[in-house]
Amino acid sequence: MPPWDESRKRNLALRAVSGVVLFPVAVWFTVLGGLPYAALVGLTAALSAAELVLMSGGMGLAGAYGAAVAGLFPLAALAGSEGSLFPTWGAPALAAAAVLLLVLLLFRRGPPEAASRQVAVIAFSWLYCGLLLATAVGLRERFGTGWVILAFVVTWANDTFAYFAGHAFGRHRLYERISPKKTWEGFAGGVAGSVVGALVTRWLLLSSELSPAGAVVIGLGGAVLGPLGDLAESMVKRAAGVKDSSRIIPGHGGLLDRIDALLFVAPWVYVCAAYLAHLL
Repeated sequence: MPPWDESRKRNLALRAVSGVVLFPVAVWFTVLGGLPYAALVGLTAALSAAELVLMSGGMGLAGAYGAAVAGLFPLAALAGSEGSLFPTWGAPALAAAAVLLLVLLLFRRGPPEAASRQVAVIAFSWLYCGLLLATAVGLRERFGTGWVILAFVVTWANDTFAYFAGHAFGRHRLYERISPKKTWEGFAGGVAGSVVGALVTRWLLLSSELSPAGAVVIGLGGAVLGPLGDLAESMVKRAAGVKDSSRIIPGHGGLLDRIDALLFVAPWVYVCAAYLAHLL
């Protein structure tokens, strides 16, 4: 790997400062729970969806509406009941949102054939940014703060360990067609980070709810799903011809760049909390 030049050092410093600021804020809102936490996750979902829509060719009224709807998914999860991520009115509300989206696009200017692409992008943003992030709210409301912290730590420990292991030892490309900088050595470092992070979080916060074996399983699953989430977002950015989803976070790019791995890890931890925690 290349040496630590000034540009790389500056980028690492920005990443470190951003992480030092963002992680405590995320943890504080997680501890608060309830509406403040759901509202923060909803805002993150809405801004991430807006980044996705903008990457794909422009916002407009329909795009702004689509981003707002994506932000409502985490708030809807706040009203879910035991055993269900969303309340019973969630499906009819989504159907109504889809109808309104099509009505808005019916009156948009421009060629009609462009409408189908915008519908696809906006609907995808609902699933990708809204639905996947909503599991982080369900995780907090139904299983407690410790499980959300577990998802955070598994994701961010994976990213951090992979970053340094890849730089120190990286030689063999993981998936060069999509992300040329990722290496198998970095992936191995990320696996170690996720498992260690899961075990430490379990020891500190979840010792009565999660066995060591369960923590290892969650860490291993996160070690695979986190990089897949990162690669999936890289694929979307390559399709859009952009390097970062935006420049809102120094050293990280956009919100979507920061949470891409968490989008895949949070649902996995939710499933584990719901079905595996007391079985392992």
